[in-house]
Formats: sequence, C-alpha cells, structure tokens
Amino acid sequence: MNQPCFTLHLPDWLEKRIRQEKPSFLKLEDRMNFVIELSRLNVRHGMGGPFAAAVFRSDDGSILAPGVNMVLAAHCSVLHAEIVAIMAAQAATATHDLSSPELPSCELVTSTEPCAMCLGAVTWSGIRRLVCGARGEDAEEMGFDEGEKPPEWPEALERRRITVVRDICRDPAAAVLREYRAAGGLIYNPHRGFSRQP
Repeated sequence: MNQPCFTLHLPDWLEKRIRQEKPSFLKLEDRMNFVIELSRLNVRHGMGGPFAAAVFRSDDGSILAPGVNMVLAAHCSVLHAEIVAIMAAQAATATHDLSSPELPSCELVTSTEPCAMCLGAVTWSGIRRLVCGARGEDAEEMGFDEGEKPPEWPEALERRRITVVRDICRDPAAAVLREYRAAGGLIYNPHRGFSRQP
C-alpha cells in the first residue's frame, strides 16, 4: 500500500497578496481588516469557507504567516484558517512552539472565533494572544458547526496566559459570512440532516 504524502502549499494568490502588503500593522483594527480581506479573497478563489487568520508579531505588528480556510481545495477537514496560519508560522520560524524565548510574542488574528478544533490548536501552539472578529454564533447562524466549546473558553485561555480580545471589527467580519451564504457558498457540515443525541 502506498502511503499518502501531505504537503501544505499556500495558494499563489495569497502569497502574492502578502508580498504586496506593508510590513507591519500597528493597530489591531488594521490587522483584523487585513484578515477580513483575506477571508473575502478566499471565497472569491474558491479555496474553502469564508475564514482567514494570520500570525503576527505582537510587538511591531509584522506578519509572520497568513492562513485561509483550505478545506474544499485540499479535501481536508482540518485545514481551517487558524490551523493553516499556525502551521505556516511554525514552519517559518522552524519551531513547534511559538512561545519560544528566541521569538517575539506571537498573536493569532482570526476573522471568526475559533471552532472547537482550532481552539485546541491555539492552546498548544504557543500563541500568546488571540484576536477575534466575528463570534462563533455568527458562524453558527449561517449553518457552520463550531463544535462543542465550553461557554467560558476565553477565561480558560486566559488561565493559560493566552490573552483573548473579541469583537474587533465584528460587523464587517460577520458580513463576509453572510455574503458567503447569500452567494450559495457550501456550508460543509457532516452532521447536517442528522439529529443529535442529548
């Protein structure tokens, strides 16, 4: 049996867009607006859902790695934007731990709050601050399954010394979700149509 080989390549359009960008974003709103733009472009290019994220240096706002949802293009359910951004940042810095003393403090800016899977990835990645645009309920309202997250997940991250900042540019971030649904974008949810057991 031939063993499958998995290699992650960021889309060419994403690499090109990053090269066009200024080197740093000093304001959180600027970082979020950039990530929201990536989420719109991701829909236009048909890579996956209307989600994007990026890992930035917290001190100067320079971008370490972008990420977009690649579920549809790569046929892989785990390639959410946060996972892609974390993987790219760890590859770029050659470490599995983004809180390594040799690195500046890193933050993950994501167009929508992380789902249950991505929440776990944030916990183990070494990210020191999580900045969110749209809320999980905004995504769920469009039909996306965010998974089972504890209601107090921001406090749980804070206990692990991961700062959580929510609702940065929430309305424009949620607008991308609505645009995706209105345009007939695929709401991939393997449990749709099945009743959940209590």
